[in-house]
Amino acid sequence: MTKVLACIDASTYGTSVCDHAAWAAQNLNCDVKLLHVLDRAPDAVPQDLSGSIGLGASEHLLEDLAKLDEHRGKLRMERGRAILEAAKSRVETAGIGTVTTRLRHGGLVDNVHELEDDVRLVVLGKRGERSDFAKAHLGGSIEQVVRATRLPVLIASREFKPIQRLLIAFDGGASSRKAVEFLVSDPAFSRFECHVVMAGHPKGDDAAHLAWARERLVSAGGTHQVLQRHGEPEAVITDYAREEKIDLLVMGAYGHSPIRRFFVGSTTTAMIRIALLPVLLFR
Repeated sequence: MTKVLACIDASTYGTSVCDHAAWAAQNLNCDVKLLHVLDRAPDAVPQDLSGSIGLGASEHLLEDLAKLDEHRGKLRMERGRAILEAAKSRVETAGIGTVTTRLRHGGLVDNVHELEDDVRLVVLGKRGERSDFAKAHLGGSIEQVVRATRLPVLIASREFKPIQRLLIAFDGGASSRKAVEFLVSDPAFSRFECHVVMAGHPKGDDAAHLAWARERLVSAGGTHQVLQRHGEPEAVITDYAREEKIDLLVMGAYGHSPIRRFFVGSTTTAMIRIALLPVLLFR
């Protein structure tokens, strides 16, 4: 059976990631795989200690430092296992029968890539345990994971809330069409109220794009609305989500290269940062 891959850490988003993963697994009829990655601690002692201590350092001091490094590593492993066990218990309590755990070293992006063969959806927290909450910084791995994986990525909000209304920020492009196809491909999503909103300045092919979205949603059944609103996309989408009490924002992600994003900014990053609801990204 395919799986929902939930990437967890000790941040305040950890429990929310578990809850969003359980919700997604129930609707997609998937199992859940929990991943916790042990990247190298920023204050870890270097493995080669001889050059840092200098000439004449006693061997016992080098040995003590090496043992300290080993002890820290063991503590991080134990902490990681505890995080995974707590997460597993929470997901099982939500009604998911098969929950597996993976504790791995390295980078999050590489590990997600290696585990994605039997995965249908990846779930991340908006911010990790090392993010600066006071400055509202996003977790540093979000864009990297979204760009690197072929899978949709669900960015969990601070707290899980029941999801009934979905908003697809639609522009007619490949990513937003992929979002529509993903939702209509599973009968479970037909019970949600789906809003498709095209925001921005009108273009000649807008009507054709909206007609395609409407046709796909009609074929899948359920309640839906398809409309166009003029204005800056970020403002239009956030205002609409608030007015209609939207529970989940669905959108295409990072349509431009990282270099272009550096100069002109990213609508995706801005929407994730300001949205007070979970965001499902397709690329």
